[in-house]
Amino acid sequence: MNATVGVPKKPVRAWQRMLSGRRLDLLDPSPLDVEITDIAHGLARVARWNGQTAGPHVFSVAQHSLLVEAIGGALDERLGAHGRLELLLHDAPEYVIGDIISPLKNAIGDAYRSVERRLLAAIRQRFGLGAPSPALSRLVKRADRIAAAIEATRLAGFSQDEADQIFGRPPALPELLRSDIERLVAGWPTAEAEACYLARFEALQCGA
Repeated sequence: MNATVGVPKKPVRAWQRMLSGRRLDLLDPSPLDVEITDIAHGLARVARWNGQTAGPHVFSVAQHSLLVEAIGGALDERLGAHGRLELLLHDAPEYVIGDIISPLKNAIGDAYRSVERRLLAAIRQRFGLGAPSPALSRLVKRADRIAAAIEATRLAGFSQDEADQIFGRPPALPELLRSDIERLVAGWPTAEAEACYLARFEALQCGA
């Protein structure tokens, strides 16, 4: 007779220990276990485009998030600090679940996206952000797509025609944004990406 029959199975671990000391449950995340220092640290070490970008350093999700926030702010100059925080944090769940390229996300289906949604809801709650309005959601998606189109040709080896077919041609952006794009669309050392992301978050928390 099998002696293990009737013995409850040990629960599968679904949490990750963070450097802040928090223990974040990935399947049932609590806002109390979300820390911006963990997010900044993680995103600065997650590579966009599966690491297939030019330059001596990876192009991180932290830098991508800064680029999306800059583009979204330029597209809607009336956007307040909370709206800009939504842009900055749009990929924040990737600090623990990584950046999976869209073709693979589509192949995986809803399993990844459901975890991503729960994490983003906890992150929004932690930092006092409600669910975004439909208009803000559209702005985030548009800014994200424009950022991807720029990254594709500048960093990831796409031809302009190929990028246009997949992401759409980026619109003309304000002249003042061009210097931000030049600065952001490059590989940075992880410490720099982490510090810049954290500094921008803190500025937006103060209403800047």
